[in-house]
Amino acid sequence: MRLVLSAIMVLTLPGCVASVVKDVVTAPVKIVSKTADVLTTSQSEADEKRGREIRQREEALGKLARQREKAREKCDAGNSDACAKMQQLDDQLEVEKARPY
Repeated sequence: MRLVLSAIMVLTLPGCVASVVKDVVTAPVKIVSKTADVLTTSQSEADEKRGREIRQREEALGKLARQREKAREKCDAGNSDACAKMQQLDDQLEVEKARPY
């Protein structure tokens, strides 16, 4: 019985050892590649971020333009506070337009 058990262990043990050795050898490579993936930004991620920034800027410009238009309408109706607000919004629009992407 011991002989049969010993023979089975001898035949199956090399497969287990090979598996453990393979895991130990490939572990540093897996760790380095995972770290590189986490630390670097892919081109598509950079493009998405850039597109998001552009959309946010355009939304801000659109909002300021709508506010300016409402202030202009009130200014044309004779509201002096709206005229001051319109000038302030004009200045903000110029600043936003001059700001780089």
